[in-house]
Amino acid sequence: MIEQTKTPSKRSSAAKNWKKLVTAAMTLFAAAAAIIFLMPTVLTIANSFMSSSEISANYGAVFSTNESGGRTYISEKINLKFIPDMVTFSQYYTVLFKSPDYLLKFWNSVILVVPIVVFQLATAAFAAYGFARLKGRLKEMLFFVYIVVMLMPYQVTLVPNYLVSDALGLLDTRLAIILPAVFTPFSVFLLSKIMRRIPDVLIEAAKLDGAGEMQIFRYIALPLCKSVIASVAILVFIDYWNMVEQPLILLSDTSLYPLSVFLSKINAGEIGLAFAVATIYMIPTLLMFLYGEDYLVEGITYSGGIKG
Repeated sequence: MIEQTKTPSKRSSAAKNWKKLVTAAMTLFAAAAAIIFLMPTVLTIANSFMSSSEISANYGAVFSTNESGGRTYISEKINLKFIPDMVTFSQYYTVLFKSPDYLLKFWNSVILVVPIVVFQLATAAFAAYGFARLKGRLKEMLFFVYIVVMLMPYQVTLVPNYLVSDALGLLDTRLAIILPAVFTPFSVFLLSKIMRRIPDVLIEAAKLDGAGEMQIFRYIALPLCKSVIASVAILVFIDYWNMVEQPLILLSDTSLYPLSVFLSKINAGEIGLAFAVATIYMIPTLLMFLYGEDYLVEGITYSGGIKG
């Protein structure tokens, strides 16, 4: 009897020890993955505060000038440093005050991305509410078309966008990028799935109180979907802040290029400036993530009913 009573406790203790071991191993793996993931970002920020001479000493073997004056990559060992010998802001001073092209491209990115986020969310909110409220086969077919278009990679729709922009006379203008992005179906798909979860009881009660569709949309649908709208805004901002294909195809005027396209040219020049510009380029996305982290997590993990 004594052995029978001890056996379950031993098994329970072994199971607990095994769970602790698995948890510790997973924690170490996650920590190592996080460190590896953050290393390029930390390296970029740290190197942006190095002097030109220190950067040349560490990375001078990476690039060499060829006969035509261009940059050629040399496969040699380089010195990766995460702590500068002397902190200096000379790279930022050059970028912010001596080279206006960098700031111009930064504001080009802002001018393109902010209208895309604002108008895409507005369009998606109205369209999603319509898909959630309307009934019928036509609505289902239209929503199916939205899903099909959403599943297509952007490269597939790039040529039709180019042809339509050319026909409308929008090529080489910011509208050639903004207008197609405003009607992207991804936001509509996410918001419509959430708005369909709004309890009919709330809508019927609002109708009994005399509320119209616009009032229901404004005072019931939007507040209940606030976290999802915020998470979609963050995802849309990050997506279009890093866009490359659209400006290269739809804009021939390089003065309209965003900073995401201009970064490749900076990397081909002075490496120190590339670190500083890359750090400035990361600031908006980092601020968006830090400010809306709670909304982003809540919107992505939202799978239950509407919270009352």
